[in-house]
Parts: sequence; C-alpha cells; structure tokens
Amino acid sequence: MPRESMKSKRERALAVCNRIGQHYPDAQPALDFGGDPFRLTIAVLLSAQTTDAAVNKVTPELWRRYPRIEDLAAADVHDVQDILRSIGFFRVKATNCISCAQMVLAEFGGEVPRTYEDLQRLPGVGRKTANIVMNAGFGIVEGIAVDTHVFRIAHKLKLSSAKDASKTEQDLLKVIPRELWGPVNHQWILFGREVCSAKAPKCGECFLADLCPSCGK
Repeated sequence: MPRESMKSKRERALAVCNRIGQHYPDAQPALDFGGDPFRLTIAVLLSAQTTDAAVNKVTPELWRRYPRIEDLAAADVHDVQDILRSIGFFRVKATNCISCAQMVLAEFGGEVPRTYEDLQRLPGVGRKTANIVMNAGFGIVEGIAVDTHVFRIAHKLKLSSAKDASKTEQDLLKVIPRELWGPVNHQWILFGREVCSAKAPKCGECFLADLCPSCGK
C-alpha cells in the first residue's frame, strides 16, 4: 500500500473523531472525584495499571478517612495501604498519595497546580495524569491523555507507530484538530472499552471499519 499523506491522515483522523463523538457525545471521566481537582489527581494516580472501577471502589473510604488534603498529608502510610490493598501497586501508590498531598500543601498552597511542569513534579504524576487533571479538573486542554486505550486505538488506526505514549501523543496532536483534543480524552476511552478492546475487538460491529486499516486483522 502507498504511504498515506499527512493531508489524508488528517482528514481520516477528523472523520474518526467526528464519528466517535457522535456515538459518545456525553462522555465523561469514569473516575469519581466530585469536581475536586485534588481528588481527581489522586484518583488518576491510583488508576495506573488498575481499572477505573477498582479505583472507584477504594476512593470513598479514602476520602471518608482523609476528607482534606491536610488529613491525607498527615496519614500513616500503612493505614492508606490497607485502604488501597485491592488495587495494583498499592504500597507505592499509598506513599505517592501522601507525598502528593504534602507537596501540594508545602509548595502550592494547598491548590493543585495547573501547568504540566508543576503537575509533573508531584509524586506519581506523569504527562498522562497531568493532561487528565488539566482537562477534567480545570478545563485546560494542552494535549491528549494517552492511556492504554488511546494508545491501542491510535496504533490500530495507523495514526501513530510510536513505541511510547509520549510520542504517540505528539503524533495525534499533529493530525487531530486542537478543538477536539479534549473530547478525545474521554470518548476514545469509551470506544476502547466497548468496541475496540485489546483482547476481542468487535471489528464486525465497528462504526469505524471503513476508516481503520487494521479492521479484521
């Protein structure tokens, strides 16, 4: 097959985004955080290598025990571990939760920062988490959060061939219009869960079949 031109790839990416948007117009973050940017930060931190559903099962008790940032900052790590025990890497995540709360208090006056640079200084926070917090927490869209679903979909659609999430994001930013970056964060995740799953993609039922070079492969 001839190599796809950038113009053609952009047109296809736009069609993909529009079609996914039509199917998931009201997509929202699956993590429960009550509109609180700090709780969102912690929830996304906890979601690494863990399902959002599993995180939503442990955060109610976490916030019941530690309702304020100050409470979590002063928590005993073993107590937090006990709350998080059902999710993956709970020991490391418990330490990061406490350290994150301490840094938000000590260096940011108790307010979650709103820039990539500052957010990624927080323990356990990388670019993906920063993108989600900025987008869902503050309505600031500077990029696309590439989680396992977005990464998989981008590669199946041949919109990226990059080996890591950061470079995959950069490839997506080149072909997806800026005004659609925000919706991608939520809509593509739903599409990945419901249609384009990792183990059993529903290619025969997929509404992107005519736009996807990997359909049926």
